Amino acid sequence: MKTILKSLALGAAVFAAPVTATAQDLNYVLVSHAPDSDSWWNTIKNGIALAGEQMDVSVEYRNPPTGDLADMARIIEQAAAAGPDGIITTLSDYDVLSGPIRAAVDSGIDVIIMNSGTPEQAREVGALMYVGQPEYDAGYAAGLRAKDDGVGSFLCVNHYISSPSSTERCQGFADGLGVDLANQMIDSGQDPAEIKNKVQAYLSANPDTDAVLTLGPTSADPTLLALEDNGMAGEIYFGTFDLGENIVQGIKDGVIAWGIDQQPFLQAYLPVVVLANYHRYGVLPGNNINSGPGFVTADGLTLVEKYAGEYR
Repeated sequence: MKTILKSLALGAAVFAAPVTATAQDLNYVLVSHAPDSDSWWNTIKNGIALAGEQMDVSVEYRNPPTGDLADMARIIEQAAAAGPDGIITTLSDYDVLSGPIRAAVDSGIDVIIMNSGTPEQAREVGALMYVGQPEYDAGYAAGLRAKDDGVGSFLCVNHYISSPSSTERCQGFADGLGVDLANQMIDSGQDPAEIKNKVQAYLSANPDTDAVLTLGPTSADPTLLALEDNGMAGEIYFGTFDLGENIVQGIKDGVIAWGIDQQPFLQAYLPVVVLANYHRYGVLPGNNINSGPGFVTADGLTLVEKYAGEYR
């Protein structure tokens, strides 16, 4: 069923007579930019699974196996061609993905942007709304926090440098510290052994580095191993984006100062709920939804530790 009512502008509340939609007649597709190797997205999968069950709709997860964004663009085109009622997608690279997303919207498919991109970009491509964490703002807030803790230099371990939103995290952190990003960001790749070696090589060549910033479990887990091997675990300031089993243990052990929780469960769960209610009853939230950032420290680990990698 295609939506018969479009919001005139992103952020404007929509009121309409209920649209008849019975159980299981609504089909959605969530398209992410994540490669198969990135376990962080398991929480996203859990979010759409629970929302699909609770809202009694069908939700399918699709992604480019290697994280190739051109491949992701083709997946969005293929998903749109199948005519789902809605597409939920990341917007990790506006230049690559905006065209296919706009085409989906123009064909009558309702779209919600989640996880990456910005509310402004979501409006530009015609999406209903944005659900996620403003990446630059999150990095900036982390930089301010680290500056207050005495950090003046850092290494940003960027495991997904082809995604502009990843670089925004590093740039925001540098700006929060009040320093140039310059060569303080490395392209680590996604192979754990390679990440570990590159982190150790950088810290060996730059022994005065105050802090390490990683962008998720893909880079955080090998960095933990690197710091254990070179004797810097617990000695160098270490902050990371996102959560996961090893990150939570690192916080608990005092090796990681904090994890930035963007609440990926909500990024997946809420768009499904919003679309189902929009298609059934014509109701739509009047604003975008910021799912983060929130800083998780050792003082707040009870539920996070219990559900890390599953719902947190």
